[in-house]
Amino acid sequence: MGFFTTLLIGFLSLATLNAAFCNGGCIERERQALLKLKQDMVDPAARLASWVADDEDCCKWKGVVCDNVTSHVLELCLRTPTVDFDRDRVDQFGANERSKLGGKISPSLLNLKHLHYLDLSNNNFRGIHIPKFFGSLSSLRFLNLSYSGFVGKVPLHLGNLSNLKYLNLNQNFDLHVENSHWLSGLSSLQYLDMSEVNLSKAAKLFPMVNTLPSLVKLYLAQCELRPHVEVHHNTTVNSSSLVVLDLSWNFIENSPIINWVSSLKNLVVLKLSENSFEGPIPNDLQNLTFLKHLGLSSNSFNSSIPNWLNSFPLLQFIDLSYNNFEGEYSIRSIERLCSLKSIYLVGVHLSQEISTVFKIFSKCISITLESLDLSNCQLSGRLPNHLGDFKNLKKLILSNNSISGPIPTTISELPTLKVLHLSGNKLEGSLPKSFGPNLKEVDISYNSLEGVISEIHFLNSTNLKTFDASGNQLMILKVNPNWIPPFQIVKLGLSSWHLGPEFPHWLRSQKNLRYLDISNSRILDTIPSWFQELPQLVYLNISHNQIQGQLTTTLNFFNHSHSPDMIDFSSNNFTGPLPYISSNVYFLDLSNNSLSGTLFSFLCPQMNNSMSMVRLSLGKKFLSGELPNCWTKWPNLEIMVLADNRFTGGIPRSIGTSSNLKSLHLQKNYLSGKIPFSLSNCTELLMLALNENELNGSIPPWMGHSFPNLRLLNLRSNKFWGQIPNELCSLNSLQFLDLAQNNLYGGLPSCFGNISSLLSQDNHFDKSDFSEAFDFPIGYDTGDLSEDLNFWEDADVVIKGQKLNYDKTLYLVEIMDFSINKLTGKIPWEITNLKGLMSLNLSHNLFTGRIPKDIGNMRNLQSIDFSVNKLSGSIPDSMSSLTFLSYLNLSNNQLVGRIPTGTQLQSFNASSYEGNNLCGRPLAINCSVDGNSIPSINNTDGKDKDGFKINGLFVSMTLGFIVGFWSVVSPLVISRPWRCKYYQFLDDMRWKISFSVTSPSLNMDSTVEETAKAVSDLEMDSATPGEKQSKNALMKELKNKQREEERRRMELPSWLLQQRLAPRVRNLQLQKIRIWIQREVWRLRQWGAYGGCHLSFGRSNHEQTSIQFKAVLF
Repeated sequence: MGFFTTLLIGFLSLATLNAAFCNGGCIERERQALLKLKQDMVDPAARLASWVADDEDCCKWKGVVCDNVTSHVLELCLRTPTVDFDRDRVDQFGANERSKLGGKISPSLLNLKHLHYLDLSNNNFRGIHIPKFFGSLSSLRFLNLSYSGFVGKVPLHLGNLSNLKYLNLNQNFDLHVENSHWLSGLSSLQYLDMSEVNLSKAAKLFPMVNTLPSLVKLYLAQCELRPHVEVHHNTTVNSSSLVVLDLSWNFIENSPIINWVSSLKNLVVLKLSENSFEGPIPNDLQNLTFLKHLGLSSNSFNSSIPNWLNSFPLLQFIDLSYNNFEGEYSIRSIERLCSLKSIYLVGVHLSQEISTVFKIFSKCISITLESLDLSNCQLSGRLPNHLGDFKNLKKLILSNNSISGPIPTTISELPTLKVLHLSGNKLEGSLPKSFGPNLKEVDISYNSLEGVISEIHFLNSTNLKTFDASGNQLMILKVNPNWIPPFQIVKLGLSSWHLGPEFPHWLRSQKNLRYLDISNSRILDTIPSWFQELPQLVYLNISHNQIQGQLTTTLNFFNHSHSPDMIDFSSNNFTGPLPYISSNVYFLDLSNNSLSGTLFSFLCPQMNNSMSMVRLSLGKKFLSGELPNCWTKWPNLEIMVLADNRFTGGIPRSIGTSSNLKSLHLQKNYLSGKIPFSLSNCTELLMLALNENELNGSIPPWMGHSFPNLRLLNLRSNKFWGQIPNELCSLNSLQFLDLAQNNLYGGLPSCFGNISSLLSQDNHFDKSDFSEAFDFPIGYDTGDLSEDLNFWEDADVVIKGQKLNYDKTLYLVEIMDFSINKLTGKIPWEITNLKGLMSLNLSHNLFTGRIPKDIGNMRNLQSIDFSVNKLSGSIPDSMSSLTFLSYLNLSNNQLVGRIPTGTQLQSFNASSYEGNNLCGRPLAINCSVDGNSIPSINNTDGKDKDGFKINGLFVSMTLGFIVGFWSVVSPLVISRPWRCKYYQFLDDMRWKISFSVTSPSLNMDSTVEETAKAVSDLEMDSATPGEKQSKNALMKELKNKQREEERRRMELPSWLLQQRLAPRVRNLQLQKIRIWIQREVWRLRQWGAYGGCHLSFGRSNHEQTSIQFKAVLF
């Protein structure tokens, strides 16, 4: 009894002692440490609101886990939950970002002596280093600092954590490791993730990894490992326990790392994607027989897929995408992998029919296969009907091939199929009557499918979340106006379908709709008011229709808190002023409408909060007025397009506050003044287009230093004057420079030949650089539904002698255009260093000297225009080696000599060389032996040359004309008889011609009255007295005859009267002719006397002439 009493007293004493240190289930010293930790942190969303001094039990605080017995704090979980952006809105992403913890981490954590779990991941500790005192938390077994923004060097003190089993430093971009020896102290480590930590200076990294005997998973993706990783062959391999290894995205080149990897016999997961391995897949990897996951995508492996892959019986996942494997044998190398569940061969040039591929997979693989991605594999042929044999298939992706024919109906028989992507093929015919009940994603966009789609096609599609059939221009949706679909769609793409003329009313029932693309669908309606009933809408594209109405009155959701984040209403018939925009809109395109007015009310709202806009496109409208000076409210703008409007005034200074600008398009307006210096704050600029305005002043030299990433600079057709500043040569990323049609003078800076972006033939616009630069925040995964989110705007490019419009391919254009200025001096030879340049235009300037002799080094040149200058000398022979040259203009210079012989130079039109002293083809001027054009017509070698023929013809014609002319004229001048005979001949010819043209028309059937009238109308102003007497006698006779005819008409029929009077009428006509001849003879006497010849006409001549005229007439 005494023993039990003593034991009871001991327990009570222990409980009393514990109560002294533990107040309400929490140790006071640890509670104070947590309060100090909270005090030093920044908690914008009050996540630590439960951590209050009044609450004595810290074990109940959020994120705190205590030991149930000792009440010591064991775990501290302060991570910010990640948001699944496939289900959550972007505004939730913003709320999630704002809820992240920040500030400092207090050393008070050292008072948590029993802490073995610390998770600070997915927070915002930007700008601070990982605390060194973490290395003194000796009880730690779990430490997660990933996605938290820590910077600086990883402290060596972490090597003191000998009990640590889990260490995650992933995605702290500004972290780096200089010495990897501290890793050897982590003797208990089982999980290590340092992905996206800079390890470029971490010497002996892999030897240190080999010293970790318990390591099971190692993730070193995107760590900037050196191409030739340092691996010591004499190092004893202790990492036999390693099961997962990820070295992807490091661009490793050498084989020693492969030798090290192949020694890891227990590997189950191996990821070597996005490196620079070349040649065949190393045979050493065949020793890794326990592999279940093999990722070798995006390397330079070639030849065929090795046959020994069939010896991996456990392999379930294989990704060999984006390598250089070729041929049918590549597929057969994996046909016996009966455990395969996922096959990814994206971008591998299989170059065979799709039916052959499925025939190979139809053996044992068809039983287990769940995911198959063969997009971009150059597949052709028709989809086989035995697709229905792949009963476990969940994902089938065959996009961007040349697969033709209809979609087989057996696809609807796949019971587990959830994802079907067949976009970018040549599929035709109508859709299957059903897609299957389990399908969640269907992408059949950009094919040649056709037909009428009705409610029946979607009858069983209860789980459908994504449906994209855009680009099938013959698809017609014909459903009942009151149709309520059985699905609740999330992403819908029906671009280029026939949906109009009214808005599809059934969309009203889709409450989960977030991505909607019904562009170019022949809608002629106004926007219905029920659009406001789609609160989940994130992306809305109704562009390229004929939708009408005023945006300010038809769309209230523009300024609604739940308005879409991305809106594309371009190319419609909207009118009126610009609407008010909600501050949460990220993307807005209202270009190509009939909107009018100014920008003030749009850009300068009354609200105090800043706009979230990232891309704003208001081009090709009728907007006018000055640009407002209130850009301070738009700090997030990255793309701004105000081109092709009627804006006046200067560029506002406040535009420089949009320091995130990457693309600024103000071309084709009436802007004036100078480029403001405040624009130099936009140091992220990649594209600057100010062409076709009225800007003046000199080109600012500060551009060369303020825009280090600038790719496109277009100042064409303005009023800039002065010299081209040398500072522009510092734009080492520049690939498009157009300064044409200004008033620039002076020389062309030779330093342009040092622009590094144009020195290489293969160094052109990298579109991926821009896609990253213009990425929207995470969650804007619009897939193929948002092709026009691409930042590239259309641009007019003067190339090959004409103005062309470039849109999506603008990033491929590399030009320099200095034409239509007043530039002088020689063309600098340094310009020939620009081997990547495609077009060079120096025309309409005052350049002198020779064309640089090494111009042939510019192998990418497709267009050269040096016309209208003062260039001299010969055309360099090296120009004939420009095999891509398709346009050349050297006209109107002072060039001399032979045109170099080459495949290209002789193919151009002769106008490319006119206005010079050149010879040789394609010109018609031959060259002499010394290369000059032939100046004479002498054919000394007796050969019939083209030049001699042309010159001889001209000379012969000239001499012939001179001899012939004086042979005729000389006798007439010297001999009077010849001259008289010549005049006599001319008189005879004149009579014949004049009489046939001007004499009255004499009809044999004319009546007496008509004849009398014709005689009375003869002009006798210059007749002789005898001629007048003859006329009077003739008129008297005609009157008598007329009275006699009138008497006889009453007695005779008309036909008989006409027959009897015909001879008399003919005699009267001859008398009329005789009178006309007498008048002409009198006139000829006067004319003959003028020529020095006396012309006398006797009776015989007169009668002869009369007979001659009678012969002509009758």
